Amino acid sequence: MDRPPLTAPSTTDPARLTGCPAPAKLNLFLHVTGRRADGYHLLQTAFRLLDWGDTLDFTLRADGLVRRTTTLPGVPAKQDLVVRAARLLQAHTGCSLGAEIAVHKVLPLGGGIGGGSSDAATTLIALNRLWRTGLSRPQLQALGLQLGADVPVFVFGRDAFAEGIGEALQPLSLPPAWYVVLSPGISVPTAEIFSAKDLTRDTPPIRMADFAASTTRNDLQPVACSRYPEVRDAIEWLAQYAPATMTGSGACVFAEIPSEAEAGRIARSCPPRWKAWKARSLTRHPLYEWLE
Repeated sequence: MDRPPLTAPSTTDPARLTGCPAPAKLNLFLHVTGRRADGYHLLQTAFRLLDWGDTLDFTLRADGLVRRTTTLPGVPAKQDLVVRAARLLQAHTGCSLGAEIAVHKVLPLGGGIGGGSSDAATTLIALNRLWRTGLSRPQLQALGLQLGADVPVFVFGRDAFAEGIGEALQPLSLPPAWYVVLSPGISVPTAEIFSAKDLTRDTPPIRMADFAASTTRNDLQPVACSRYPEVRDAIEWLAQYAPATMTGSGACVFAEIPSEAEAGRIARSCPPRWKAWKARSLTRHPLYEWLE
């Protein structure tokens, strides 16, 4: 079934924002180039946004309370990045307003496609507008980094070449593309993959200008495949149609497909034990114009 494209919601109601999109991302490659003294890994990656994702609704509260109104199995509200993002924005700006937040999940949890991070970024962008806190894009990116290394790229709102721990972003111009994204139905804990003793941590850095012509890979993929055979099996199945790789720390895998029709055909042929979607690239985040 085709999905409507992600678009910015109408903002005619000053007390409510409905259908705020939180797009997925792919890591076109992911190299681990080192490790800092504090334990954080140094990375190089290319982020690509997809026209596919969750949506969130925000309703203004005058009493300062932040409340998630939808349930998310396995994610208590107080641990949800969405709630944490809202409270972080409150604390940083001294805002006395609150919000009710409904999260409509489409993206699989623990899939490496940025679902929770994207939801958090959309929360920062939307509440910055609803609460009139007036933070700029760079300010929100810095705030988002406190929530997780993937949050800033969604605030950045464009395809990006990333370095550091993933927060040093440069805009990346990529041609439009269609993808098949496949979820093998499991959740892969990011911390487990990054803490593995057999993870490669010394891949030589590359230049952004060279990455398209370079031999790239996802350094996390061998670790995830060794611990989660479902990821390996999903890659092998998708690879019969096009070169396939894992995104992020898994579990989702993807392949670039020449056309929408072929992407749809491959997604429909996915074995019933898994789920697959066709998705097209997204030039900019639908809420990009909400920030300066």
